[in-house]
Amino acid sequence: MIELRRHLSSNLEDALDASRVVVLHGPRQSGKSTLARRIATRRGGDYVTLDDDDVLAVALDDPHSFVRAFRAPMVIDEVQRAGDRLVRAVKLAVDDGTNATGRFLLTGSSNFLTVPTISESLAGRAVILTLWPFSQAELGGAAVNPVERWFDDDLVSQQAANSATGRADYLAMACAGGYPEAQPLGARGRQRWFSAYAETVVSRDIAQLGDIRRAALLPRVLRLAAAQTAGELNVSRWADQLGADRATVQSYLGWLTTVFLVHELPSWRRSRTARVVQRPKLHISDSGLAAGLLGLTEEAVASLNHPMTGPLLETFAVNEIVRLCAAAEMPVSPYHYRDSAQGEVDLVIERSDGAVVAVEIKATSSPRADDLRHLARFRDRLDAVEPGSLRAGVLLHTGTNTLPQGDRLLSASLDTLWNPPPN
Repeated sequence: MIELRRHLSSNLEDALDASRVVVLHGPRQSGKSTLARRIATRRGGDYVTLDDDDVLAVALDDPHSFVRAFRAPMVIDEVQRAGDRLVRAVKLAVDDGTNATGRFLLTGSSNFLTVPTISESLAGRAVILTLWPFSQAELGGAAVNPVERWFDDDLVSQQAANSATGRADYLAMACAGGYPEAQPLGARGRQRWFSAYAETVVSRDIAQLGDIRRAALLPRVLRLAAAQTAGELNVSRWADQLGADRATVQSYLGWLTTVFLVHELPSWRRSRTARVVQRPKLHISDSGLAAGLLGLTEEAVASLNHPMTGPLLETFAVNEIVRLCAAAEMPVSPYHYRDSAQGEVDLVIERSDGAVVAVEIKATSSPRADDLRHLARFRDRLDAVEPGSLRAGVLLHTGTNTLPQGDRLLSASLDTLWNPPPN
């Protein structure tokens, strides 16, 4: 596995200094174990993994003794395998009156926030962080988070810049994705890796979490999610395509979300009276996984008319930004926007103080002024009710130029996400 610094490391260290329990969850094989083991070693703690069946058996037999037998911070990897009994033992251990921070670092490949018994046991006691697969910024060793700069910098004063990265390079990155173990593999090796990865998560991880009555349907739902990535989620239409009832499809999408194979961007609106489309947008959580599930190569999607080129690049860019958001110093949340007049923005990022950045993503290498119209319209509508709350509108494209485009608007090459131009 590639040994690179994860941007989430600082947030994770800060959380351990401030909280008794820290939960690090995210997709299987995203690098959680490597990061958690590294932190345990640096802080003089112990690391145990419940992927080891012998360790799991001990944890289940006497969870209360188990959580007191190791040095802090005790890292319990893949904690969801032991279920609520072990989490309750952690709860009792940290409720001993000492209030010492950094007692436990729990990692898991299922979303703790969607498992009610676990999330309720740790309510008020844990900080929850998400580790996604590598971003291009991490793979390239970039230290600057451009999302934070979009909120705080004056885009009009940014220097113009030229990029050496071309459309073919972006497509290659999108097809490779960010999973650490897939990085050194060639196209065929990645296809096999993604196929085996999806099968493991679907047949093992989801099966351990719940009763999947139509197991053969779940891989079909996942493949349809890959084919529909970057699209608005219409569960009724999916049910018709799959020949299944709506409730089953909704349930299975929930499981895919729980194990981080897909994620949704909720619809953004500032007021309850705003006339906006309420359906979320769905993205496969890694563009390489989407390409692998669909058998796509960078050569195939390089065709100007390939129907998946735009969605794959949008998912690639959205996932890059979501990963940057997860590591931001101030909490930020990603959404999408579409109003009743078909005004649409691919990504709306809202900071906890109410500041907003809007992002459009285009596969074109020759962006036109007209490509900025949705961002300009969004800016003007938001200014009418909350002047200045839009900090930036950014058009990301596969061309080489990064140029300011007027009032808080920027046209930027996609690689500004990991190679931002100077101020």
